[in-house]
Amino acid sequence: MTRPGATGAGGVTASTHDLAGSADAGAFLARLVRLEPGAPVRLRPAGAPGRVALWARLPWQVLVVRTVAGGPVDGTPDDVTVAAAELLAELERGGTTLPTRRDAQWRWPLPPARSRPVEVLPAAELRRIADAAAGTLRTASQEGVAGRAVGQRALRDALLDHVAVVVTPDGSPAAPVEVPQRLVQGLVRMGFLGAAAGPVAGADEPTVQVRVAGRWVGLVGPYGAAWLQKATDLALTPLGTHPNG
Repeated sequence: MTRPGATGAGGVTASTHDLAGSADAGAFLARLVRLEPGAPVRLRPAGAPGRVALWARLPWQVLVVRTVAGGPVDGTPDDVTVAAAELLAELERGGTTLPTRRDAQWRWPLPPARSRPVEVLPAAELRRIADAAAGTLRTASQEGVAGRAVGQRALRDALLDHVAVVVTPDGSPAAPVEVPQRLVQGLVRMGFLGAAAGPVAGADEPTVQVRVAGRWVGLVGPYGAAWLQKATDLALTPLGTHPNG
């Protein structure tokens, strides 16, 4: 997703980011930077012509991805990581220069490209779950738990680890699929459900797919997806090159 660009100072040719969907990319990056100001963002071909996948990792160990318009004009695949804040600033000023590559900052594997759906959930139900968790956190922070004060971080981690949804696939011998609050929060806080709206007669309610890819569980919403790998499968990845996937 980089190609030769304008020649800069010293005769060095700059690369361009080739993000045609700058509004969609900007919305993704703005939310990401609010949650994690120093986050890197990984730009990869999305598997379809003219599409780029933006990957990032949230502070609570969830990977999020949004696919936007863009890609190299010559069709040459590329895979780069840059600072999300720098790319957002470039988009906001209408520039096309790719920020300094920071490939070594990406240290996490990605879920497999192939996944299978196991359930469809109403977007409104996931909003309700996310709102209930936020309310619980506020109440516990102010009043404690069973009359005892509990640290904000301990409360947050306990809520994020809570299994919000359990899916048992129909007619399948597979084990139930657990969807933790971490995934729900990732989907909601990145805006992947779109704007909440009141009921409209005849309108279809947005839905979210629960998908499984190997040991990964994902929530795929109208505007992006959140993925989580089981903790027992997490492993350190050597720096210097992107992991496979």
